[in-house]
Amino acid sequence: MANYIHVPPGAPEVPRLDFTVLESGYREGALNLLKKLRPDWRPEEVTTQVFTDGITNKLVGCYVGDRMEDVVLVRIYGNKTELLVDRDEELKSFRVLQSHGCAPQLYCTFNNGLCYEFMQGAALDPQHVCNPTIYRLIARRLAKIHAIHAHNGWIPKSNLWLKMKKYFSLIPTEFEDQTVNERFLREVPGPDVLQAEMSWQKKVLSSLGSPVVLCHNDLLCKNIIYNEKRGEVQFIDYEYSGYNYQAYDIGNHFNEFAGVNEVDYSLYPERKLQLLWLRSYLESYKEFKGFSADVSDKEVEILYVQVNQFALASHFFWGLWALIQAKYSKIDFDFLGYAIVRLDQYFKMKPEVTSLTLPE
Repeated sequence: MANYIHVPPGAPEVPRLDFTVLESGYREGALNLLKKLRPDWRPEEVTTQVFTDGITNKLVGCYVGDRMEDVVLVRIYGNKTELLVDRDEELKSFRVLQSHGCAPQLYCTFNNGLCYEFMQGAALDPQHVCNPTIYRLIARRLAKIHAIHAHNGWIPKSNLWLKMKKYFSLIPTEFEDQTVNERFLREVPGPDVLQAEMSWQKKVLSSLGSPVVLCHNDLLCKNIIYNEKRGEVQFIDYEYSGYNYQAYDIGNHFNEFAGVNEVDYSLYPERKLQLLWLRSYLESYKEFKGFSADVSDKEVEILYVQVNQFALASHFFWGLWALIQAKYSKIDFDFLGYAIVRLDQYFKMKPEVTSLTLPE
């Protein structure tokens, strides 16, 4: 599906460096990259700082001096993440978003990662994303991305079901550690159950009429950088970006109100907050698309139903993702526990959201 993502003419080319950065020797690897990217930096003056929020990759910030005015981020892809991420699609999405002012500058790619500009500001936490000042900025930024049009008259198609099917084919059937394996067999639904749910989602959610747009697809709190001084937000990390259902992207973001390390679904936004968020989003989306920004109650209600039903697909998708990570990732995180939490929430939420009906 990456060929649907059109990098505009004139977008700067991104250098590819034939170089591999070892996780164990990340400083040495980063310094070698900086010889190309910042040749005037003296290696002994470079500070390298590991950012620990990510659960897919290793992220290293490189800078000189104390003020961190110019920071080069070096992202080293996690073990076996090529099973989960289409790197060609990620790169194209990054370049498209950069060309529309929706992403930081991409400096280069290398064999097992990429380097890009550090966005000044604070990564958000769950308590921030329900703040009206901040969530309106988030809604507007997401609307701007969703309004980026496909090229050459292509009608974009979502690859959600293809990706989900691929992930399903990669989930482990057992774990070597006996305790882990017993937990897996006890708490994760069997493959027949998961396959039936996948088929149900494709049939039901595809018929909701949600438009297919360019999506971020991974809008968790830490992927949103808030610059209070400028009064703006930026999104980072485009590994899962691509064409998808509009309602999926929003529903996925609402699920992330619960956090990642200590997941609390009581933080999932209640109806009142969602309606305010969705109205703000639709006003911006229509403005960016060149339509009248007037938004009716019916339009908000339609999107509310679509978003909450597509939130199911988000839980399911990341549940499968976490099962694969539990098998392969070297990052210190309880991926199996996370998979269990996401799939449990899918089944818990399903009766409530499927009782919602689109207004006539």
